[in-house]
Amino acid sequence: MPMRTRLLLLLLGVPLGVMLLLFAQSIRHDAGVRKAALEARLTTGAELLAPALGDALSRDQPAALHELAQRLLDIDEVRSLRIHDSRGQTLLHLGQQQADVAPPGTLGTRLDTRGDHWHLSVPLPPFRQESGTIPPTRWLTVAIDTTSLALGTYRQSALAGLTGLVAGLLLFLLAYLVSRRLTRPLHDIQQALLRLNAGNYQHRMPTRGSKEAEQLAAGINTLAEHLAHARDDMQRHVEQTTQDLQESMETIEIKNIELDMAHRRALEANRIKTEFLANMSHEIRTPLNGIIGFCQLLGRSRLNARQREWLEHMQKASDSLLSLINDILDFSKIEAGKLEFEAVNLDMVTLVDEVLGLQAPQAHQKRLHLLGLVYDDVPAQLQGDPLRIKQVLTNLVHNAIKFTDRGEVIVRVMVEETQTTQVTLKISVSDTGIGLTPESQERLFQAFSQASVSDTRQYGGTGLGLMICRQLVRQMGGEIGVDSQPDRGSTFAFTLPLLARSLEERAPELALNGAPIALYEPHLPTRHALLHLLKCWGARVTLIESSSRVDAEPPALLLAGLQNEDLDGAALASWQACLDAMPCPTVLLINADPFDTPELRLRHGGEVLTRPLSRQALAATLEHWLDAPPTQPQMVTPASPPALARILVVDDTASNRMLMKELLDDLGLSSLLATSGEEALALAQSESVDLVLMDIRLPGMDGVATTHALRKLGGVWRHCPIIAVTAHALEEERQRLLHHGMHDVLIKPLDSQLLTNLLSQHLNLPLTPSTISSETPSALEAAPGDELPIVDMALGTTLAGGRARLAEETLTHLLDNLDDSDTALRQAWQDGDAEAFLDAIHALNGACRYCGVPQLALVAETLETRLRTRGLDKVKPLLEELFDAMERLRAWQAENAADQPSRTTNAQANSSSSLNDR
Repeated sequence: MPMRTRLLLLLLGVPLGVMLLLFAQSIRHDAGVRKAALEARLTTGAELLAPALGDALSRDQPAALHELAQRLLDIDEVRSLRIHDSRGQTLLHLGQQQADVAPPGTLGTRLDTRGDHWHLSVPLPPFRQESGTIPPTRWLTVAIDTTSLALGTYRQSALAGLTGLVAGLLLFLLAYLVSRRLTRPLHDIQQALLRLNAGNYQHRMPTRGSKEAEQLAAGINTLAEHLAHARDDMQRHVEQTTQDLQESMETIEIKNIELDMAHRRALEANRIKTEFLANMSHEIRTPLNGIIGFCQLLGRSRLNARQREWLEHMQKASDSLLSLINDILDFSKIEAGKLEFEAVNLDMVTLVDEVLGLQAPQAHQKRLHLLGLVYDDVPAQLQGDPLRIKQVLTNLVHNAIKFTDRGEVIVRVMVEETQTTQVTLKISVSDTGIGLTPESQERLFQAFSQASVSDTRQYGGTGLGLMICRQLVRQMGGEIGVDSQPDRGSTFAFTLPLLARSLEERAPELALNGAPIALYEPHLPTRHALLHLLKCWGARVTLIESSSRVDAEPPALLLAGLQNEDLDGAALASWQACLDAMPCPTVLLINADPFDTPELRLRHGGEVLTRPLSRQALAATLEHWLDAPPTQPQMVTPASPPALARILVVDDTASNRMLMKELLDDLGLSSLLATSGEEALALAQSESVDLVLMDIRLPGMDGVATTHALRKLGGVWRHCPIIAVTAHALEEERQRLLHHGMHDVLIKPLDSQLLTNLLSQHLNLPLTPSTISSETPSALEAAPGDELPIVDMALGTTLAGGRARLAEETLTHLLDNLDDSDTALRQAWQDGDAEAFLDAIHALNGACRYCGVPQLALVAETLETRLRTRGLDKVKPLLEELFDAMERLRAWQAENAADQPSRTTNAQANSSSSLNDR
């Protein structure tokens, strides 16, 4: 509240309040005095007249009675009077009409002062008799109007109010003058402070008035001068600081420009590094794929022990180099943040089986037990990135095998947490290897770091694998860790959150309906796994502790696991004797490569399966031998299945189609051939197939566009497996093809064993190629001075899967189309059409891959690789070499057209000599 207002209230309110209080007290006291006077006057007058009225009544003197009563009625406040007896009968009534009033209960005078109308009751004196006083029987009742009392009070209140108003005005005038005189200096001080606050330091207050006001004005003027000086000093300081800040900003701006330029250089360097890695990846991996492929081909040829040892070392070195390139590329992608993850359907059982199947050869070499355990509560319908999960699991299993010399490697997949639409899996890989110290575990997941320097020298590797695994697992939402002790093995485990389409447990793959099965398995974890699996499938399982002991009840099938020491010598002979005595089919499980399978007679039928054993393969084998066991003795080599599946082969190169048809026929599969994407689409509308082998580089509609068109047909084509067949399947290309709906990628030149494995996996059929008898190569001719022969029919036969006739047919087809290829290449080069040139060289390269034409095949492969990586301008130096190789092939054709049989022997000799020289 302002000071002026409080001063006004104090000077005006307090006196007025006191005056009002005094006026109220005076009015109240005066009203009480007048009321008491009126009561006394009326009561005294009535009591004085009462004896006379009583006497007049007794003497029956009406005139006297009226006269006496009129005296009371003449009083101003009396409005009426009434004389009545004790029964209420009126004896006399004067004045206004009044209601009947009952006689009071007391003997004396009674005055009722309630309300504005009073009632006074006075008893009239009775007769006096000798017997004593008689109670009063007659009463005088007077009605009194007290309005005069209220009017008097109102008059005094009005007089008091008028007096208070006059006094209030006088007081207000006095208070205003006093407050104005007292608050005026304060107002001037307030205005002066506001000017100072606004920055007006030139204003000065006048020094007048009281002494206190003069002192206050002088202080404010001194403050204004001080603020003016402070403002000037601050202004000078601000100007100096602004100048310094401007210089600093200019320096910072220069530094920012330098940092921006450095950042741009760093980004450009990172881009160049990424581009360099991609180009070097392609440049290295393309010839490396050729090296690996030719190593595999050389492995099928006739080599002595020393040459085969050299070839194995070269194969291992090539595989290590390819693994190193893949790790470096993944590390670069992780650093650049360019890793992308898919969310497609996956099955953990199939995924684990695939990983263990790929790592099986290494485990077989060390005679390790490799086992995958996917618990029953793991849902079958999950969504995630199977390629990245497989990459992490493959790395962990590979490391476990690499650092384990004896014992076992076990993969376990279990459910750790379940939510509405998400399942968190815990995947662990345990081994019985060398283990890790606590110090080694701390640096294990760092880049380019291994447990110790000795491990790097002994086992190899770059130290990137586990770091890549940790990054992949974290980006998929999980965590990875290790639990290990030296010389006691290690357990690597990671969590993996996956989307769950359904939380239902996996349905059993097989219903055995109580079939009796005898189980012999010395390896304890494998025994527990097989026992649980067979019981889930509904079998009655009998455990056998020894291979020579079977219960009295003959089982429907014997499932026996052979250890490594059981595969040769006396142990193998003992097993053969046991199998001869078995009255039922036998399924043997061996921990060895399929090519090292011993020959055992199974009198009542059966099969030999290699570990690690997939659940689907075991279910298919048990279902086959329990439903329809053969009656004739069987060898352990599996029989080729009937032609149950039909394969659509889409390739624009006739030699490729011819080779794939032969390979499919050899597997017992029927084939349907298409030369283009349009033809494949037309066949798909009228024919039904179980799988498609799709070439990617096709004229017109390429393989990717054809795949999309087939998927749009709907029906079975939505889920029909389509395998891409390409000569340039780098990891990026593989990812692109899988993203476009391909189920897998097959790299040219075709590996018959890899083709068999892919078909077996996607068709769910146990496929085994029939034995191909080696035929004599037909011809070979080496160009003088050249390191490679022009034509090598032995090599062609090997590339054709051991089919000499097919090798000759593909060579003939290449020679027949050589002129067309020459014309297409020259025309595309002359027109500068890179796309047409790539189509022509790709067709020629594909035709050479399955022919024994080393010179032309090498130049065509190199030229296509150079064209894809560097462009059309960079292939000119190789173009003339390509045409020269084609011309030499025509010359060979002309020389060998007349005398083909006479050159067969020379071709074989030259081929052997050429291989030995190299």
